[in-house]
Amino acid sequence: MKIHVLDPLADTRWDELVARHPNASVFHQRGWLEALARTYGYEPYVVTSAPFGEPLENGIVVCRVSSWMTGTRLVSLPFSDHCEPLLSKCDEAEEFTNWMRVACDLQQWKYVELRPLLMACHGANDLQPSCSYWFHELDLSPSLDQIFRRLHNNSFRRKVRRAEREQLLYEAGRTEQLAGEFYRLLLSTRRRHQLLPQPRGWFRNLFECMGDKLQIRIARKNGVPIAAMLTLRHRTSVVYKYGCSDERFHNLGGMPFLFWKLVEDSKASGAEKIDFGRTDLDNEGLTAFKDRFGTSRKLLTYYRYTKNSTRGVAALSDSPMVRQFFSILPAVVSSVAGRILYRHLG
Repeated sequence: MKIHVLDPLADTRWDELVARHPNASVFHQRGWLEALARTYGYEPYVVTSAPFGEPLENGIVVCRVSSWMTGTRLVSLPFSDHCEPLLSKCDEAEEFTNWMRVACDLQQWKYVELRPLLMACHGANDLQPSCSYWFHELDLSPSLDQIFRRLHNNSFRRKVRRAEREQLLYEAGRTEQLAGEFYRLLLSTRRRHQLLPQPRGWFRNLFECMGDKLQIRIARKNGVPIAAMLTLRHRTSVVYKYGCSDERFHNLGGMPFLFWKLVEDSKASGAEKIDFGRTDLDNEGLTAFKDRFGTSRKLLTYYRYTKNSTRGVAALSDSPMVRQFFSILPAVVSSVAGRILYRHLG
């Protein structure tokens, strides 16, 4: 197989493949790739067997991440929970990964990483498991009553009813006001969890590039935003990507209320599933939270080809001292630090 390289931001054949391939996700969409390129300067491209001018039957989208801190590498894809290679035949995987391995050696990249949700890469041309997560997904085919009955009583059903008794107001959309309220809640939530916030520019670019495939959902008490989430959509799949809340109002059930509204909205729009994203294996609290919503859980494994085992700046958040430092930064400083560092972590 001869491998060709194309620019997915300029070549409409990629859009056509993403629109029809059964394994495509929101992370394959041009809007997501363009937001990555605008915000972090990453260079997206697609490797395929299709010569110029011929329809695409396959393709693996990657970003080249160049960093003086963490080295240059090829990732499919940065800040994306998963990114399935879009293949037409199973045996194509080996030839594509072999091309990436050779390119990695020739270009002296630090590593190549794939994040498949379905495809197994065990032992394929020196690609080895690098890290694993839990992946949660909610099937929306049952009725709303059936889904609600499957929710954990204490964690969700009682809290949703509490939110309704408190007369929390719900709003969904794409306005500048909703975006600002979401980001302010995100800043306080990331600080509470001792993590740097993603840069404001990332969300601004997502708004511009994803169009109506992006939604902000807000829960309010007496006009005050107390919980928010950002979701994305690809065909019949809705992706829960970011959530945040004001801890002063946790007893009102704002986040469970928003999750239930997400289910109602998704069902009404014809969606078939909600992608709850990845969870660190040692994050027992978040894993239990997603389990109690009635999701199915499976192992999500990333694969790398590398000659080095160093982790560098990407492991900063593993340090308790660094995390403590993040938690005391003023919001403005924290946002600036996120803008500086995130591009090195993809």
